[in-house]
Amino acid sequence: MNIPFSPPFIDQSVIDQVLQSLQDKWITTGPKVKALEQEIVELTNSDVAICVNSWTSGAIMMLKWFGVKPGDEVIIPAYTYCATALSVLHCGATPIMVDVSDDFCIDPKKVKKAITSKTKAIIAVDISGWPCNYVELNTIIRESEVINMFTAESEKQQLLGRILLVSDAAHSIGATYNGLASAKMSDITIFSFHAVKNITTAEGGCVCLNLPPRFSALTEYEFLKKYTLNGQSKDALAKSKGGGWRYDILFQGLKINMPDICAAVGLAQIKKYINELLPRRKEIASKYCKGLEQMNWFIKPPLQDDNRETSYHLFPLRIMGISEAQRDQIIDDLAQLGVAANVHFIPMPMLTYFKSIGYKIKDYPVAYKQYSCEISLPIYPQLSDNEIQFVIESVIATVQIQLNKPRKLQPKNRIKEDLKLNILPNFSDYGQQTHI
Repeated sequence: MNIPFSPPFIDQSVIDQVLQSLQDKWITTGPKVKALEQEIVELTNSDVAICVNSWTSGAIMMLKWFGVKPGDEVIIPAYTYCATALSVLHCGATPIMVDVSDDFCIDPKKVKKAITSKTKAIIAVDISGWPCNYVELNTIIRESEVINMFTAESEKQQLLGRILLVSDAAHSIGATYNGLASAKMSDITIFSFHAVKNITTAEGGCVCLNLPPRFSALTEYEFLKKYTLNGQSKDALAKSKGGGWRYDILFQGLKINMPDICAAVGLAQIKKYINELLPRRKEIASKYCKGLEQMNWFIKPPLQDDNRETSYHLFPLRIMGISEAQRDQIIDDLAQLGVAANVHFIPMPMLTYFKSIGYKIKDYPVAYKQYSCEISLPIYPQLSDNEIQFVIESVIATVQIQLNKPRKLQPKNRIKEDLKLNILPNFSDYGQQTHI
C-alpha cells in the first residue's frame, strides 16, 4: 500500500473550473478571484477578504499596512513554520518568540510577559487547525496597562489604538470558536491555500479583515487590492476594457495578487468544503482516535472542546515516552510500510538561520517537548477506510517496536519484513491497494 501524506483534492469540478478559466482566456486576477473572495467572506463571516499569492506575502502586506518597521517588535510562537517570523523580519522588525502551551498554541501568559512599548502586533498561530486562546489574547491587548504601553506611530496604529492581533490561520479555515468562524476572533486572519492545505489554489492565501467599526472595511479592501498590484490604480481586467489602458501608481505596493487560474481550484473546493470535505476530515480524525485510544502511549490531539473545534488540517499524534530519535525511526519505519508521515513543526530556534541570529531552543522547553514526540498522520478526504485502518495498524506496530523491542537499528528491508511478519495482524488482508 502507498499512502502519501497530503495530496490535493482534485475532482472533476476542479478540472472544470480550471478549464473554464483557460477557455475564457482570462487567467490572471479577475472574476474567479472575486468569486473566491466572496465565498471566503460567506464561510468566515468576515467583513472582507483579499486573495494573495501566499500566506507569507499576505502577512508582510498587513504588517506594512499597520506600519510595522525597524525597531518594532512582533510577538510570535517559537513553534510554527518559519514564514511567521520571516514576515516580521521582512518588515525590518524583531520577532519576539515565546513558548507554547501543551495544545501547541502560543501561551497567553508568555505573551503578556513579552509585551513592551515596542510591541506593535501579536501573531497567534492555529497549529494543525486548532484555534489559539483568542479570548485570553483579546483580553490582554485590551487591558489598560497594555494599552498605555502602546505607542502609535502610524495612521492605522492611531486608529486602532492598541496592539494588532493577527491570526496565522494557515491551517484553520473552517475552525470554529464559540460557534462562530474562528477568523472572527482576531483583527486580521490570514489563510494559506498552499498545495497541502484543506483548500488549495496550488499556491495562495487570503487576508480576512474583522477590524473595529471605526475602520471602513470597503475602503481597506480597495486599498489592499491595489497594494497587491504594486499600488496600481487599476487591475488588469479594468485596463483590458476599451480605452482603459491608462493607469497610475498611487503608492509603493507589492506584486502579490492571486491569478484566476489558481483561484479556480480553490473555488471548486470551497463549494464542497463545509458539507463534504471538512466532515470527512473530521471523520478520519475520529477513526484515528478510536483506533489508538487504547494505547497507553497515545496523546490525543486537541480537536474539540466546549468553545473550539479544529479544522482537522492535521492529525498531530504525540507519543508518550519516546525520544526525538525514536520518533524519527518510527517515521522511517512507517515509510517502509508505505505510509508517509510528517512533523509539524521543527521549532524555529532549532533551524540554522534562527540559531545564527540568537534564538536558542533551551528557552522554549514546551515547544521542544511537543516537537520531539509529534508525528503528523495523513488526513485528507480521499483516504479510504481501509487506508485509515492500515495507517492505524502501521502506527501501532512501529511504535511498539520502539517502546517494547529495544534493538540495534536494522537494515530497512529487515524492518519492513519484521513489521509484516511479526507485528501487523492480517497484513496481507490489505492486498495491493494503492492510493489514487
